[in-house]
Amino acid sequence: MYSSTLEAPVLLLGAAHVVDLEGPIRATLQGRTLDAIAVELDDERARALLTEGTPAAPAGGGPFFLRLWAVVQRRLGGELGAGIAGAEMRSAATLAKERGIPLLLIDDPIRETVAHLIGSLSFRERILLVVGSIVGLVIPSRLVRTEIDRYAEAPDDYVGQLRQAYPGVARVLLDERNEHMAARLTEARRNGYGRVAAVVGDAHVRGLADALHRRGVPTETVAFAQLRTVTTS
Repeated sequence: MYSSTLEAPVLLLGAAHVVDLEGPIRATLQGRTLDAIAVELDDERARALLTEGTPAAPAGGGPFFLRLWAVVQRRLGGELGAGIAGAEMRSAATLAKERGIPLLLIDDPIRETVAHLIGSLSFRERILLVVGSIVGLVIPSRLVRTEIDRYAEAPDDYVGQLRQAYPGVARVLLDERNEHMAARLTEARRNGYGRVAAVVGDAHVRGLADALHRRGVPTETVAFAQLRTVTTS
């Protein structure tokens, strides 16, 4: 279809870290020629998730709210069928291994991200994050399913609400990481990995596509709402 790998768009797949998407990811990539598969992980989280199947959080503690979120994701991953939080990243890594192509880790180091985030948050945002984490420990999974469905119907509205309630979080966890991931994908493209499928959290898809376009890199996107409906038969 494309005369060179550098003409091919980067395929961005939007995932939800607590939803099992192995079948849809495999079905979407079936028959597609790829030079590499990229995932929203750094070295530390990849080692934890891909070798131990543990939550992608810093080893040896970490900030209180981050440890709470690791527990929340672990619980919801089990209750919503993913098995473990980040199962879609593990599925992508397995697929790369089966195909004999590189797995690109395109996210920022988690410890640096967390340190930057803590330093950027207002006192109000810190309190809201801790409270939200505590609520996540007890919220029924059926309500989480409902919210996932609502997000899938109007992701832009959800991201807009996030930006309004947590501007520091949105800037550090979305905007800055999007730019950094786009830079790594662009560099990989210069190194010959043009036909890449990148599995990232769905909230990153639009911003990451924009960041790649600013770098002259074409993209193709499959948002979470579309990916979750892909037939796997």
